[in-house]
Amino acid sequence: MLGFCLTAPMLDVAAKLASDTIPVGQITTARFVVQCVLMAPFIWIMGLSLTVARAHWLTLALRALLLLVSTFCFIAAIRVMPLADALAIVFVEPFIILLVGKYYLSEDVGPRRVGAAVVGFVGVLFVIQPSFATFGAVALYPLGTAVGFAFYILVTRGLSRRIHPVTLQFYTGLIASLFCIPVMILAQGSGSELLDLVWPEGVTWLWLLGVGFFATLSHMMMTYGLSMAPSATLAPLQYLELPISAVLGYLVFRDFPNTLALTGIAIIIGAGLYMVHRERVTAKQLVTERAAPPI
Repeated sequence: MLGFCLTAPMLDVAAKLASDTIPVGQITTARFVVQCVLMAPFIWIMGLSLTVARAHWLTLALRALLLLVSTFCFIAAIRVMPLADALAIVFVEPFIILLVGKYYLSEDVGPRRVGAAVVGFVGVLFVIQPSFATFGAVALYPLGTAVGFAFYILVTRGLSRRIHPVTLQFYTGLIASLFCIPVMILAQGSGSELLDLVWPEGVTWLWLLGVGFFATLSHMMMTYGLSMAPSATLAPLQYLELPISAVLGYLVFRDFPNTLALTGIAIIIGAGLYMVHRERVTAKQLVTERAAPPI
């Protein structure tokens, strides 16, 4: 998980550097094409089967589409916004998962965790307000990422028990590429600053490869981390991604969140860590109740 926190911001840096000359849609497409190409040899080396039950194909396509939308929205945001500001807004995603679990999946979620989710939303508003004033509606793109990624995680929970992580990553890259490539071909010559293809030059090739490489590496680290330790143990570590993004944003782009945004980031981290704490307390109570002898 620490590896994820170190490599995921590198993906964001590469995407922001590429966005100076390359459209958002093209960077998004490169992210999934490179992921598919990188995962293909591992399927062969590890002797994994590409066979997937017919019942899972629709869910696989939905998973790829959700990650595609999340990626597109985030790259569109960091094209103009500081990395830490955009990422802080995306961190509303754990709160969305909690609320969806409570009100849609009927999971047992106590009032304290719901309260933490509300406080987290307030923190997000602290970040959005100055960003909206400076960048306009672009500041809302990270919310699209948060919603898309929240449902991506919910879909992944079911699939990860049925499909090997490497196979899952390969098919996600392949299906998302099949969504992206026709759109990019049709958009060629349209004049759209988000979709019209541009031939990369010089170091831009390296940024595009970096987007796909760091995306693949970071997501595989997270997947394997979650397979070796409980999510409640690893979840607090994910918040290290925010200060790392802030430092990289300053070092590479001389961007740094203002006072109001920093206040919002602190609120989001505090609410998120409290929510993780409550999940641990609830888990311990369940273990104690199950271990107690019957009266």
